[in-house]
Amino acid sequence: MKITIVGAGYVGMANAMLLSKDHQVTIHDVNSQKIRLIEDRISPINDTEIQNFLSNQDIKFSTTLSVKEAYHGADFVIIATPTDYDSVNNYFDTASVEEAIKDVLTLNSKAVIVVRSTVPVGFTEKMKKSLNTENIVFIPEFLREGSALYDNLYPSRLIIGENSDRARMLAGIFVDASFKKDLDVLFVNSTEAESIKLFSNTYLAMRVSFFNELDSYAEVHNLDTRSIIKGVCLDPRIGDHYNNPSFGYGGYCLPKDTKQLKANYADVPNSLITAIVEANSTRKDFIADTIVKMKPRVVGVHRLIMKTGSDNYKSSSIQGIMKRIKAKGIEVVIFEPELKVNSFFNNRVIRDLEEFKKESDLIVANRLSEDLSDVKAKVYTRDLFNGN
Repeated sequence: MKITIVGAGYVGMANAMLLSKDHQVTIHDVNSQKIRLIEDRISPINDTEIQNFLSNQDIKFSTTLSVKEAYHGADFVIIATPTDYDSVNNYFDTASVEEAIKDVLTLNSKAVIVVRSTVPVGFTEKMKKSLNTENIVFIPEFLREGSALYDNLYPSRLIIGENSDRARMLAGIFVDASFKKDLDVLFVNSTEAESIKLFSNTYLAMRVSFFNELDSYAEVHNLDTRSIIKGVCLDPRIGDHYNNPSFGYGGYCLPKDTKQLKANYADVPNSLITAIVEANSTRKDFIADTIVKMKPRVVGVHRLIMKTGSDNYKSSSIQGIMKRIKAKGIEVVIFEPELKVNSFFNNRVIRDLEEFKKESDLIVANRLSEDLSDVKAKVYTRDLFNGN
């Protein structure tokens, strides 16, 4: 099969590496720097498995900045471009996905378009009707930043937003490419598939928020959060995953997906969905207030990234903390190797770790690092289990 991947982010690169083992894959992106890196067999994102595939696996793929080259002769076009939540209109900004769909229909109307970007509920059906085509299939992506390819090689499940012979052929392509052969595959309508993605991520956000609020309670009452969480999680119905307190949920998916689902509930009675969105702001307020009460002169933010093994600081919870404490007149400095600028939202970026430690009265870290082992006394974190 000739397959084109549109977008060289986490989703796009994971799909490209997964499918290039058995198929002729073309990677298309508008970012020339990303394309150059891929051509040099360097992953444009921080993902160990993707880099391993690029460096050591016998995979064949091509890259292009050209839309015409990308779509010419393709049997399938997988769209993995970024979408974001538009807080003004209370809706996903799906412009990049829509543009890609229209380009494919113009340049190669026979290609089956597979949307793997996160989209609002009803998007696929809306596009089919407005563009008068049946050649669009939605397949939600479930992956973790830093483990994107691993989660495609060993997926927890595969949801196909269509129930047809074409859908079963698509499912076969992904199942055959994965290393997990007892994979659960569910065929549903596109709107149900879109709902599954948003409800899944909102549930995860709810779980993160639950343990964060447990931690807030324990901190206020001077209780041992770690012991409480361990005891709660001994119940097998609850389990011990996704239970490490943080400054709030963040990253590419959870903040925008929870807000989008809340927007979809505009005409549906709800309490919980709204609370999950609001809980994240409440947690950031609590963390910021706790830091302010310590009366530091200079607060050092150690890493903007959400978790160990990721290079993504998009919508990271610690940015919300920074804004809140800076509004109280406290100076903020940042140590973040991924930043290539000297200032981030008018906060000074310090590249030398030792200088950063010296200048900071209090160091704030969403996730602990060995780099801070020598200054533990002035580190504030809620990372109790040294993990993600």
